[in-house]
Amino acid sequence: MKEHPMRRITSVMVAAACVTGLMAAQVPVAAATQYQVHNLGSLGGTSSAGISINNVGLVSGFSNLAGNQSMHAALWLGGTAFDLGTLGGANSGITWPVKNEFGVLVGIAETAQVDPLGENWSCSAFFPTTTGHVCVGFVWRWGHMQALPTLGGNNGFATGANNFGLIVGWAENTIHDPTCDPTSTQVLQFKPVVWGPDDNDIQALPLIGTDTSGAATAINDRGQIVGISGICDQAVGRFSAIHAVVWQNNKARDLGNLGVGAWNTPMAINERGVIVGFANVPGGGDPGNFNAHAFIWTASGGMRDLGTLPGDTISEALGINDEGLIVGESCGANGCRAVLWQNGNIVDLNTRVAPGYSDQLVYANDINDEGAITGQSLNATSGVSLTFLAVPNGH
Repeated sequence: MKEHPMRRITSVMVAAACVTGLMAAQVPVAAATQYQVHNLGSLGGTSSAGISINNVGLVSGFSNLAGNQSMHAALWLGGTAFDLGTLGGANSGITWPVKNEFGVLVGIAETAQVDPLGENWSCSAFFPTTTGHVCVGFVWRWGHMQALPTLGGNNGFATGANNFGLIVGWAENTIHDPTCDPTSTQVLQFKPVVWGPDDNDIQALPLIGTDTSGAATAINDRGQIVGISGICDQAVGRFSAIHAVVWQNNKARDLGNLGVGAWNTPMAINERGVIVGFANVPGGGDPGNFNAHAFIWTASGGMRDLGTLPGDTISEALGINDEGLIVGESCGANGCRAVLWQNGNIVDLNTRVAPGYSDQLVYANDINDEGAITGQSLNATSGVSLTFLAVPNGH
């Protein structure tokens, strides 16, 4: 089974996500809504996942190729997976909800160049194999994948794009940062960045206090950007995410935490400025151990723990629509389940599947304003994990 990318960040990490309906009167989906669920094709491998779905129903994400040794960014049209290619290396992927309504996609792709510093970079947490090649952010438009510039370093990472030509992510500069974890391969400092409106324009965002590294993970059409601020560490989560952050007008605001200064990671922001993600909670031993709960943040209420399904211990909120419906996963000893948080209640999405579908919905990564959801399913018999599309009955 292909794990959700955030779970692959550490060998002990299991991820989950809870969901909340912020404004019950505005939620168009009835409490007992059922979903027609369909698996979408792969690019030949036995693992794929839908990561993003926009309001015109465009699903994008990643799929393993035949043999499962490499992964490519994928776009699904009419249930068929289309390979978006790479930038000359073995792997690429769309790893965050992009949310652009015009078909602009962003993600990460390896190049043909071997990393001169021997870094595995953030991309290695998402790909099925570690190649040691340079990995950069890309933008894909009308059949063409283009590399996005860095801050002078070798590697970059693109996560989200709004409808006004702005793309966010993170990129290395040229500074050898002593706060990088010496047991990891990371050497260079990296900053949260915005590309655009020209793809070759890049701007670093400010960090919190004396922090040295960070990342931007999502942007809305109001120009609000969310992400993390911390130290270099291992270049993926943990102490790179000491602070969860929202940027507006180039100013950073600390969103707070759930009691631990690690893994504080916003994943998505809607057009109302509501932010969801995950953050470590007390009880996990070493603060760097992944022990996260899903959170929601609002300007009026701050950060709030969304909890887990009964009996589970870890959760992540991964996507949110403009109606306040949040999707993600909840995990425990018996594995992970895709969840929806609606009207203040967490719901196992598997309990809302219409008859005729038998696979387990493992995580839900994104939801559009029509209530359509994409993520990853698991066939327990074959072990095959595929992209799913869940559409509310009546839509």
